[in-house]
Amino acid sequence: MAVPKRRVSKTRALKRKTHYKIKLATPVKDKDGSWKVPHRINKFSGLYK
Repeated sequence: MAVPKRRVSKTRALKRKTHYKIKLATPVKDKDGSWKVPHRINKFSGLYK
């Protein structure tokens, strides 16, 4: 069983956590000029690209 040799400091643990971020999907302009989120159905035209 793996057991840490020393306690990880709060600062070190928080530095590691900073790399886990939520990335928001960037809306793109569709052919008809409306905005949509990639990989989703367009609400206005009903098309999926």
